[in-house]
Amino acid sequence: MSSTVPTTSPTTPAVPNRPDDGIAALVTAFRLLQTQHSRVLHHESSIRGLNPTDSRFVFFLASTDDTGVTPKRAGEYLELSTGAMTSLIDRLEQGGHIERRPNPDDRRSILIHLTPSGEAIAQQIGAVYSAAFREVIAPDAREDLAEAFTRFGSALARRSGASA
Repeated sequence: MSSTVPTTSPTTPAVPNRPDDGIAALVTAFRLLQTQHSRVLHHESSIRGLNPTDSRFVFFLASTDDTGVTPKRAGEYLELSTGAMTSLIDRLEQGGHIERRPNPDDRRSILIHLTPSGEAIAQQIGAVYSAAFREVIAPDAREDLAEAFTRFGSALARRSGASA
């Protein structure tokens, strides 16, 4: 006798059997997108001698408009311990992709900034994603999709208790 109970993994939520309102297709498409994103990030990172967490940090720094971030804030964003964050910073600094600068607002603290090499990495990997969006999302739909992504991220945070 076969079981009809949906199977799940830690990253694959079960989708209850309900009338088709399109949600099942959305969840499936989202899972496939997550898988492909992970593959792309791993590939693009590895050809640059980085790991995906390194690249995520580079992208995070690129989003700060060169204001820099404290190691503590970066660790919270990446969900890394202090020790793991220190190792990541040391590794990327050794590679010439980031630099430590004094924090002008707190002399006991430092801010992490991208170097030109780190900026180039963010641009190169970001170009892969930009090209894919241009390929499949019409220009007049991009703003609405960006807003939907933002609202979806907020809804996930609210429903999971995770901070956004």
